[in-house]
Amino acid sequence: MAQEGADRGRRPTLVDVARLAGVSTALASLALRGVAGPSEQSRERVLRAAEELRYRSNAAASLLARRRSELVGVTCYLDRGFDADVVERLYVEAAERGLDVLLSAVTPSRTARQAIRTLADNRCEAIVCVGSGVVPDDLADLSERVPIVIVGAATTAPHVDVVRTPGDAGTALAVRHLVGLGHTDIAHIAGGTGMSADERRSGYETAMREAGLADRIRVVEGGPGEADGVRAAERLLDGAPPTAVIAYNDAAAVGVLAAARAAGLRVPTDLSVVGYDGSRIAALSYVDLTTVAQDIPGLAAEAVRLADAPHADPAEVPHDVVLAPILIERSSTGPAPR
Repeated sequence: MAQEGADRGRRPTLVDVARLAGVSTALASLALRGVAGPSEQSRERVLRAAEELRYRSNAAASLLARRRSELVGVTCYLDRGFDADVVERLYVEAAERGLDVLLSAVTPSRTARQAIRTLADNRCEAIVCVGSGVVPDDLADLSERVPIVIVGAATTAPHVDVVRTPGDAGTALAVRHLVGLGHTDIAHIAGGTGMSADERRSGYETAMREAGLADRIRVVEGGPGEADGVRAAERLLDGAPPTAVIAYNDAAAVGVLAAARAAGLRVPTDLSVVGYDGSRIAALSYVDLTTVAQDIPGLAAEAVRLADAPHADPAEVPHDVVLAPILIERSSTGPAPR
């Protein structure tokens, strides 16, 4: 009976499993972890005892028993498609290196400071911050003890590695694509305080000047969400609308598509729309959005590589790994209206 191995109401321990199986605690531990040593008969007895007691190993205790935790902590924003795509790939890259991922999200009710602190308190060997270059000032000292890697944006924080796509190069690609289609009235919906928003805006403005369209530069503040794109597009389309819009990201671009439909405009016949990030939403058949794609598998692979090979010397200059953006053309862009 299970109650013979553990007191009623108490969570069973490894000692209880070993006692019920009639083996030592060390042997029970080896059997449960699948490590060579116990005979098949002993292993079967331990497994049956664990099942009868409904025993579950204490992962935290196991981590404390190891020299390495083999955990990579990851912070991200739950409401951003780019972050979700990167995190999914981080799991793959970490597993290939024998590492696991501990996720600590940033939400409207949970700050980046709290998310990072949680990971540090759980003995993560490195922390990967997705979607933000902000490392709170009072946690900057963490980078001297725990390697920190930022994915997606540059940072001024000391001792922090960065893996990113240059935002200015991406929006410049979008401008050149649209100019090549004959557009001259190209507007940009900026990202407010979003990741690389200033860099993306700068790239748009520089590319417009280089194309001889400095007098056509038009920027409307938006944000990272679909609703931000809708509101910004409504302002742009009220009056003399542009023939093309480059949105801060794919979610905002979807908002532009919705606003265009509500205004009776056809995409791309009346209005061409370009997003940014190359997230999964852009590839949906009913969205089919032209987008500036970031190399998400490449970003994740580099982030895990840096997390798994921290600087031997704290004074070493941090890495700044830059991966080129790629323009993916879909049906949301077309020739400028005649």
